[in-house]
Amino acid sequence: MSDQNTAAQTPVPTAAEVFAGRTAVITGASSGIGAGLARHAASLGMKLVLADIAADRLAAFAEELRATGAEAEAVVTDVSDPASVEALADTAYTRFGSVDLLVNNAGIMAMGYSWEIPAARWDAMLRINIGGYVNGIRAFVPRMLERGEKAWIVNVSSVGGLLPSPLMAPYSVTKFGTLALSESLHYEMQMKGAPIQVSVVTPGSVKSEIFKAARPGESEPPEIAAFNEQLQQLADEHGLTPEEHAERVFEMVAEGKYWAIPQPEQLFPALQPRTDMILAQENPQLRLGG
Repeated sequence: MSDQNTAAQTPVPTAAEVFAGRTAVITGASSGIGAGLARHAASLGMKLVLADIAADRLAAFAEELRATGAEAEAVVTDVSDPASVEALADTAYTRFGSVDLLVNNAGIMAMGYSWEIPAARWDAMLRINIGGYVNGIRAFVPRMLERGEKAWIVNVSSVGGLLPSPLMAPYSVTKFGTLALSESLHYEMQMKGAPIQVSVVTPGSVKSEIFKAARPGESEPPEIAAFNEQLQQLADEHGLTPEEHAERVFEMVAEGKYWAIPQPEQLFPALQPRTDMILAQENPQLRLGG
């Protein structure tokens, strides 16, 4: 009984208590979800290594954070290139001595019918959205294991990693893949008895430019443009700000959660019917707009 009472009274650590003074590496850090995570990490007192392929935007963002007193190193990185990610790790460890938190976040979007999306775009999404995460794991996990101290790996997936969507096949494929990669890595850390926590994030609608950046051209079928506009409107009207999203994520990770689901109200109402459909072996039915 006393053990149960002690467990019940054990306070849940806050993100500030867990992460203050530690070092984070964040990919895709100069905009959207990545920038929100970086800003919140800075507010927690973390030292930052910011990775992005957009050099000018990354430099400006790092300078913005430094102006608030944060220690921030900007490293132009192509996450699809293993050598570039190894160089990122070298820079991070040279500058700060260790890396406590790796956030694999960099990703791109493409919209259209799966057979019409150009092969080059498919390849880019697989190399960046999945290959980039693999490269991050390969570059940082061995060093974390060698150090042997508490560390965190956070992979950003999406509600789209649990709910496939038409007209977004490459995105669905890569976000489903992120879930598989993350869970495999989680089990592997348990097999090794390693003090490395793996968490996977499933953002819902977050205010960003991701759908505007993926907006189809005028020659594309109108249903693609309409679907893109619907998703952008959902993000604009009901999405979290990147900073709100980041605060929720960091608190969940600090609590030790594998599933960092910042918007359960957007995921669970659709996830239960999907689960029931699979268990009943029913054919999927298209449902849009509700």
